[in-house]
Amino acid sequence: MARRTVLVLGGGVGGLVAANELRRRLDPRDRVVLVEREARHLFQPSLLWLMVGRRRREQIERPLRSLLARGVELVEAEVREIDPQARQVETTAGVLSADALVVALGAELAPDAVAGYRDAALNFFSPEGAAACSRALESFHGGRVVVAVSTLPYKCPAAPYEAALLLDDELRRRGLREASQIDLFTPEPQPMPVAGPVMGVAVVGLLEARGIRFHPRSPIERFEPAAAELVLADGTRAGYDLLAAVPPHRAPAAVHGSGLANEAGWIPVERSTLQTAHERVYAVGDVTTITLTNGKPLPRAGVFAHAQALVVAREIAATFAGRPAPAGFDGMGFCWVETGAGRAAFAVGGFFAEPDPKLDLRRPGRVWHAGKVLFERAWIGGPLERRLAHAGLLVGGRLMGFRVTL
Repeated sequence: MARRTVLVLGGGVGGLVAANELRRRLDPRDRVVLVEREARHLFQPSLLWLMVGRRRREQIERPLRSLLARGVELVEAEVREIDPQARQVETTAGVLSADALVVALGAELAPDAVAGYRDAALNFFSPEGAAACSRALESFHGGRVVVAVSTLPYKCPAAPYEAALLLDDELRRRGLREASQIDLFTPEPQPMPVAGPVMGVAVVGLLEARGIRFHPRSPIERFEPAAAELVLADGTRAGYDLLAAVPPHRAPAAVHGSGLANEAGWIPVERSTLQTAHERVYAVGDVTTITLTNGKPLPRAGVFAHAQALVVAREIAATFAGRPAPAGFDGMGFCWVETGAGRAAFAVGGFFAEPDPKLDLRRPGRVWHAGKVLFERAWIGGPLERRLAHAGLLVGGRLMGFRVTL
């Protein structure tokens, strides 16, 4: 008979990794239950390739069950309420109780949170919006392309900058770049400000080298689809012929009313163990907030969700076994910055460094782009393809100075 139950809420990167690692580490009699409303797992980093027609949707998603370790129970349901004190969860499939709880519900897209966004923008953070952008490019014959960040915070800090660079590359490939202008508007003072000024200057340099106009400190008040314009907070208007925009983000409703969240709706956690204020209740990934030494939040990115999930699984296994807890989350991270033409830049470093994160940005090259393709295949390829890609990443990471755990 089962001795204990661990509930994992959410089947994104953090939830999937946590469930699989828990199943590997816990006693076979213990239950690991994953609750997720979507039947298919989407590899979100590849949405940028879908946006410019380099992928099809069926290439970047898989049935969630096919990615779960044997013995992980899947409940296809929506989470409605969370009682962290009782470690009890109300779902559309009924009430579930647990001895340990992992909240990995991510950040939700909220396209109606900024006036006009839904009707004006191509939302490349969703598969439908990314595919719509690809179709729009097929009938685009030149004009003003605008990439915009609607509000802060948002997940995947590099995404709008990658989007602008990939759109530039696609227009060049189609012979339309000279007939087009690309502008990027963001409320941020620089690209990826949490990473420090050196990283920001480097990314601005990538944009300037492609003739992409960068407009920092440009918060958007509303979008006006009828006029094909966005309106900034200072009243400035900017027209567009094609608009690809990062949508507003928010924490899931179930988290807001749980007693786990802060005023903004996100879950504060202890940065090493990822434990919340409640015993044996953890949170990982985009739904969390961790404040760095410089006062900025840890970015919402899959690489952190992945590493945090491994830490939490090991923490729960050690607690159940009565052993000392293993090493905690160290804030190490990396990301690719796709620049087009089969090249990518690569950033790696420590976000818990003081007084600011210390990152190293490797200049764009084909080897880094190949690394991102391997990473994609390691996640959603076939079984043999995943093993081969994982092996390639491990070898490449050792040679090039970064660590990948899958």
